[in-house]
Parts: sequence; C-alpha cells; structure tokens
Amino acid sequence: MADTMQFDLVSPERRLASLSVREVQIPGAEGDLTAMPQHSPLITTLRPGLLVVKAEDGKESKYAVLGGFAEINPEATSVLAEHAVPADEMTAEVLEQFMADAAAMRETATAEQLDVLAKTAADIAALGAELGFSVKPAA
Repeated sequence: MADTMQFDLVSPERRLASLSVREVQIPGAEGDLTAMPQHSPLITTLRPGLLVVKAEDGKESKYAVLGGFAEINPEATSVLAEHAVPADEMTAEVLEQFMADAAAMRETATAEQLDVLAKTAADIAALGAELGFSVKPAA
C-alpha cells in the first residue's frame, strides 16, 4: 500500500501546489474530511476554510480556500479552488473583501440563497479567526 499520493491545488490565478503528500485535510461543504492514499473516489464541494497539506517529508502547508471542488481518488487529490491563498499570505483586508462580496450578493438573492450566503459569511469569519483575524459577518 502506497504511503503517499499526488496533490495538486489550483486557483484561477495560479497553481499553488503540486507535490507528493501523506494527507490533505479538506474543508468540505458537507463537513471536513481527510484524503489519504488509497482513499475511495470522491468529489466534494468546498466551503471557505483552511486546507492543510502534510507532505511526504512531514512538512505541513496551509492554504485558505473559498469555494471550489476537490476530487479524490486512491492515487491523487486535486483541488480546484475558486480562491486560494497560502495561509501566511492571507490578510484581513482580503477576508473583508470576500465578506463584502457575499454581503453584496444578498441584495438579489432568493430566500434559499440567503441561507447559503449566511453560512458562507460565517465560514469566512471562522477562517479569519483560525488565521488570527477578526472578521465579522457583514450586517
């Protein structure tokens, strides 16, 4: 049984990672999950959160992601993120802009979409707190 798998993280702006890893902790829309070698095939949507990658050498990398998809299979995990930034490059200003974008979408949202936007805003605030920023959901 292999103890590593290929991991790729891509956003519209750039490729953020392509390496051999032991595990990837993913903020899935239906709940957090950990992908490891020999994982059953799965495709999941992402919620705003922290993606944690443990490389083959044990080194850990963290990325702030906001939406997208993860495709997991026994040999590889690929994450196609709507927005992704290495956690150490994230700023409160960027998170506040994401929060403002979510708030702006409320003006034309249906009742069902309002629930999704409220959850997204709460997830962005939680991501900010995890990174040491105080970002409050927009009123």
